[in-house]
Amino acid sequence: MTEQQIVIGVKNGDRKAMHEMYDLLAGSVMSTAMRYLGDRDESRDVLQECFLRAFTHIGEFAYRGQGSLRAWMARIVANESINRLKRRSRLTLIDDLHLEPPDSEPPPDVQRVPAEAINRMIASLPTGYRVVFNQYVFEHKSHKEIAQALGIKENSSASQLLRAKRLLAKMIHQYQQDHDD
Repeated sequence: MTEQQIVIGVKNGDRKAMHEMYDLLAGSVMSTAMRYLGDRDESRDVLQECFLRAFTHIGEFAYRGQGSLRAWMARIVANESINRLKRRSRLTLIDDLHLEPPDSEPPPDVQRVPAEAINRMIASLPTGYRVVFNQYVFEHKSHKEIAQALGIKENSSASQLLRAKRLLAKMIHQYQQDHDD
């Protein structure tokens, strides 16, 4: 089934189309939830919640071409993950963590690190860093949009992103040092 056929089928209550949609998108939804939450069990809960929300609100979705369903689901999972973090009071921004300014080391060569390792590193970032990093890098949100969504100042969003990038660069450098033998 094409993405458009899946959308039409789901809108008509077709269970086969619902299964097709789940099979098509479950991996990316789970991956996105893991990037935000860093916890497999919690990410599975979000996965289920997102598909329930998608199936319930599919009538509000307007198909705009190939990839629009995936983009819609990405917004749902990002929002659900952030809401879950807020409900659990785990969305705290870290301003007092001391990170050394970047030294003369060159930027890490991300191409030499497996995607799974990068995803684990992102998942291990402190929650505030991780959420801002995901919103900025993967959801292409501006600092203004991130600040509004999280109820913070734009400067805090920019600061969290900078610190996330520095910490992630350190992790990547460490990974490369550990695996260069």
